[in-house]
Amino acid sequence: MSKRLLNLLLPAATGVLFIAVWYAVRFSLSEDMQFLLPSPGEILGAFRTNGADLAHAALNTAEGALLGFTCAIAISSLLALALSVSSLVRVSLYPYLMMLQMIPVIIFAPILILWVGPGLKSVVVITFLICFFPLVVNTTQGLVSTDRNIVELFRMYRATRRQEIFLLRAPAALPYFFTGLRIAATLAPIGALVGDYTAGSSAGDGGGLGFSAIIYSSQAKYPALFATAAVTCVLGFVFVAVVVGLSWLAMHQWHDSYERTDN
Repeated sequence: MSKRLLNLLLPAATGVLFIAVWYAVRFSLSEDMQFLLPSPGEILGAFRTNGADLAHAALNTAEGALLGFTCAIAISSLLALALSVSSLVRVSLYPYLMMLQMIPVIIFAPILILWVGPGLKSVVVITFLICFFPLVVNTTQGLVSTDRNIVELFRMYRATRRQEIFLLRAPAALPYFFTGLRIAATLAPIGALVGDYTAGSSAGDGGGLGFSAIIYSSQAKYPALFATAAVTCVLGFVFVAVVVGLSWLAMHQWHDSYERTDN
């Protein structure tokens, strides 16, 4: 059996096993408790019934996730450059960045509602806060972890500071940057969902998946609630797939990880 065929069969077999375990757990519950774990068939039925609403909510959530994610990439990259260039800046700001990372974002939700109002703006800010820290930490670590021997070689040939940063440190930091980007891509839909759940608004037909979760939970529509969770997972896979594709385009020709994979 070829390795490619095996790579296709193993995930399929795992999926079948997972569904079988799901049904086994469901039927092990008493009849009056089975509503807590809808069957995959019931969830598919919820997709058919609520598909249009879920698709619209997913688009709203994707908008907030993408805006917050993009802002986090831009601002974290600029801040990481500043932190890597100056050790004084790094020593001054890095501890506070770590402290801010420890604060639960959900605490900011009521404050954000007062500052920018409920809806998309608050969702974007919450998504930004969740995505920002893994990006700035990983990118900064990559920029300051460049091979010292190559740095000295650049300086021996009198390379300017700008050349050192953009021709050496930035390319060398790409694996770190994309690691942070993958983490942030996973967190972006979750951040948008949490933002929509805590600070979202349905005004102007702008409710996202978090708002849908509130509605389905209050109406005890548990299959639809599971369907909402599944749509959020798919949204996360889309974000991560795009990042993986960009990572491959940027590094597959020179980075060791891709060379080893090809071999």
